[in-house]
Amino acid sequence: MKIVFRAIGLIGLGALSACSARAPGPAAPVPDAGAPDLRAAATSDAAAYWNSASIYFLLTDRFYNGDPNNDLALGRARDGAMLRDFQGGDLAGVLLKLEEGYFEALGVDAIWMTPFQEQNRGATDEGTGRTYAYHGYWIQDWTAVDPVLGTADDLRAVVEAAHMRGIRVLMDAIINHTGPVTEEDPVWPADWVRQAPKCRFRDRTTTVDCTLVDNLPDILTDRNDPVELPAALLAKWEREGRLDQELAELDAFFERTGHPRAPRYYLMKWLTDWVREYGFDGYRVDTAKHFEEWVSAELKLEAEQAFAAWRAAHPDRVTGDLPFFMMGEVYNYDMRNGRDFDLGDGDTADFFDYGYDGLINFDFKQKTSESLDGLFTRYAAALRDGDLQGVSLVNYISSHDDSAPWDPLREDPFGAGTRLLLAPGGAQIYYGDELARPLVVEGAAGDANLRSFMNWAVLERGAYGVELLEHWRKLGQFRKAHPAVGAGEHQRLRVDPYVFSRTLEVEGVTDRVIVAMDLDAGPKTIFVYGLFPDGAELVDAYSGETVAVAEGHVTLDTEFDLVLLAESR
Repeated sequence: MKIVFRAIGLIGLGALSACSARAPGPAAPVPDAGAPDLRAAATSDAAAYWNSASIYFLLTDRFYNGDPNNDLALGRARDGAMLRDFQGGDLAGVLLKLEEGYFEALGVDAIWMTPFQEQNRGATDEGTGRTYAYHGYWIQDWTAVDPVLGTADDLRAVVEAAHMRGIRVLMDAIINHTGPVTEEDPVWPADWVRQAPKCRFRDRTTTVDCTLVDNLPDILTDRNDPVELPAALLAKWEREGRLDQELAELDAFFERTGHPRAPRYYLMKWLTDWVREYGFDGYRVDTAKHFEEWVSAELKLEAEQAFAAWRAAHPDRVTGDLPFFMMGEVYNYDMRNGRDFDLGDGDTADFFDYGYDGLINFDFKQKTSESLDGLFTRYAAALRDGDLQGVSLVNYISSHDDSAPWDPLREDPFGAGTRLLLAPGGAQIYYGDELARPLVVEGAAGDANLRSFMNWAVLERGAYGVELLEHWRKLGQFRKAHPAVGAGEHQRLRVDPYVFSRTLEVEGVTDRVIVAMDLDAGPKTIFVYGLFPDGAELVDAYSGETVAVAEGHVTLDTEFDLVLLAESR
């Protein structure tokens, strides 16, 4: 692939609401001495690493505008419905925030960006107004960076800047569909895509062999018959002066792999090129239940080879020895499904058997208002001892296409951070969760509500935004420093106030933490239940206060109702 250069409350439970009005003060120093050893130990167990990881998910077009010159590339206009055209966010903006240390301060382990490949040029009417491909899921050319987001150089700079900071980067991989048909974007050939029927989600056939919505052509991923490249794509490559190179690379790929020139293998070649060239650490696979499971397994094998090739070519840039990570979006997957997802009519699929190391957990935002101890106990048990042992789940409270996020009016953004970042399993921070970015926008329709521009200005309007961000940072840094938080054994120590411990042992390294919630301001006594011996020096990562265990307990005097305890190292 020739790279184309183109110019509010802490807890939020009803019983705890009285304490939730006390917002945290200035950021406390987080004890991180010794944390590299704990994190290194966790990376020896990929499931433990990803279950303790925080993944920051952002819509590139809605995050930060680093280069206004590319805002209307490819002749696009700002004539879409509310929040349904390009708003100016770009790769340069992501890079700027990386260089500022924004993600590091949040304790982020990985960044997942929406697809950056070249999108539909034209707009369509989804029934909710004139809509452009600002979200990234309407790809027309899998081999080029969309110039509205920047250049290939910008993309490389983002990945390299993340890796320099020990942050991994996940690529959003689309293999299920093209973009919709518009006057500017013709339909792909009939031997590449189907345009009907529309999915009814009743069984495997009506979930896989169909189009997700009207006018979203579905790639024929099950076909093995060779196909020719679309004439429009060939003409585009010729105009850009890279036709011969693209064809030569395809010839080399098919000769090396022995795959037939079927639609899915073209896409696999294009998707894995980005891994081989840039060193993406994993995929988030879009619409994973809407194409055949074995296609995912094939994609994973090709991606692993590409990742190994990148590592061999760039030994100085490798961020560790974690294998390539593949996380699937199986819409409505619930951790209570275990390893068997019901496709309907009694047909189930175990996506973990087809290359997926983790799945997005749609259960968390639905159940996070229930007893936290019940939720935490159930999740920790499933990941450590149940059907899900050895795999990863990624929890979230809001996302780009979930029309029923937890706390849609952002009435308890402090409690949202507490729930998400202290829960067992991986945590997906959707951009703006940490700043209470609005999820309901006057004049917007449908999922556009979930995709407003990042509300950076809240940090300039007074203490509230700063305090909220510091709350998320403290929790994120604690989670990053202590993999036991996401991957450890959970034990309830006290009901009221709620106190629990997490313990993780990996590669001879033991990580222990105690978390206490619903506490009164001022002096507070917390028993450690033998988890730490008398004389042990502990640090409360929320207040920064250091205390010693005496007679089986510690006493702190802080203004906060949340305590995050671990050994001082």
